[in-house]
Amino acid sequence: MDDNKLQTRVPGKIREKGQYFLVFGIIASMLVVANIPIFVVFFFGVFAYLVVKILFAGSRSETRDIFEFYLASHEILKDDDRKWFGFEINEVISRGEGILQRMSAAPPLVYFTLGALYGKTGDHSSAVRYLSNVVEEKAADESAYMYPSQELRNYVKVLRKIEREPADAPMTSAAVRSLERARRLRGAVLLESCRSKLAEIRDKDALERSDEHDRVLPSANAQEQKLPDNVIDMTLSAGKGRTSEQKKDDHQRYDPYADRKPITEVLHDIYDGKAQ
Repeated sequence: MDDNKLQTRVPGKIREKGQYFLVFGIIASMLVVANIPIFVVFFFGVFAYLVVKILFAGSRSETRDIFEFYLASHEILKDDDRKWFGFEINEVISRGEGILQRMSAAPPLVYFTLGALYGKTGDHSSAVRYLSNVVEEKAADESAYMYPSQELRNYVKVLRKIEREPADAPMTSAAVRSLERARRLRGAVLLESCRSKLAEIRDKDALERSDEHDRVLPSANAQEQKLPDNVIDMTLSAGKGRTSEQKKDDHQRYDPYADRKPITEVLHDIYDGKAQ
């Protein structure tokens, strides 16, 4: 069984490499016929090979990152007794976010997996955003991807190969099947659960803000009604000052000796009376 698989895979690789060499030989022959020096043809051939190698290596690396993201997410999301640290889940989420940033049209399963991971961390707002994109939007279905990018083509190519020959990558195949099954059977339920939890959190926050406002409002009214101590002291001192001044004026007003004459005038009146 294994020998047959090796025999079927090796001719496929030889056929793929043979196509590249055939195209390169045809182009090189045309350039030689056009009287272009051999070293120039060789230089451009090596340059073209390196460029193609870099481009295909980048796309293969992107495809590998997607399936590694599936593997890590499947380990976290599957129902078992293991407890995961928050930073472990956040690292996997960061990998998924990086895939979305690098790919112009990421597979829908990436969006669903990210939404499920956000729901596990308690970030229900982000979970609703990603899950609604997959569950409710028709444009997120695989059948809507009519004009794929090169990265998506390579991803689909590897995915179909894993589906045809799951024994070549059993863990990856199991992770993809499990995530697809969860998306199909539990996607809508998970979305509604995250929405209900998000609504509960928002209602709780609104209630706490309302209670805080009710506590602050009576205290503010009490502060407005109660005068500060320094104002009361100033009022009392001003009242005492006015009272003392009023008493002083009253004392001066009702003094029986306030209108008496000087002693010289009194003696002068006495002598005048005797002289008369």
